[in-house]
Formats: sequence, C-alpha cells, structure tokens
Amino acid sequence: MKKTNYSEEEKKIVDYIENKNPQTIDNFSEELELLTKSAKHKITSKKQVNFRINESDLEKLKAKALQEGIPYQTLLNSIIHKYVNGMLVPKG
Repeated sequence: MKKTNYSEEEKKIVDYIENKNPQTIDNFSEELELLTKSAKHKITSKKQVNFRINESDLEKLKAKALQEGIPYQTLLNSIIHKYVNGMLVPKG
C-alpha cells in the first residue's frame, strides 16, 4: 500500500470510498448546482460592520483610495481581505 499523509478524517473518507461501495446520487447535477450556488453565495456575500477609526487615518485612507481611483470602502475591504489571508506583508 502506498504511504500517504492523510489526516484521520481523510483516511475515513478514502476507506469509505474504497471499501464501503458508496451509492451514487440520483439527482447529482441538481445537487452539484445547489452546492455550487451555496458556496458562491458564502464566498461573495457581504456583511455590514461598524467600527470607529481615527479621523486622521480615515482621511489618509480616503486620499489613498482617491489616488487609486476606488472608493475608500473598497480599499479598506481589500486591506482586510489581504490581511486575513496572509497576503499583507509589512515592509522591511
């Protein structure tokens, strides 16, 4: 048997597929479409938040957004997205 680095959960899935003879889904294309729509909605849905920001920081953010030609909310959203996904790296 080929050695793998599967997690316990992945091992259970592989074991089920290889040894338990899983059944097909009758309406697979409909199920796939439903799951795809659900995933897209989750990824693209927006949630409104309110928070306080230093006035001078907000003015600087608006100036940067103006330079980029985008709304400051879009710039702020982009900064947050990059930060939480590990793509915002400090200079230096």
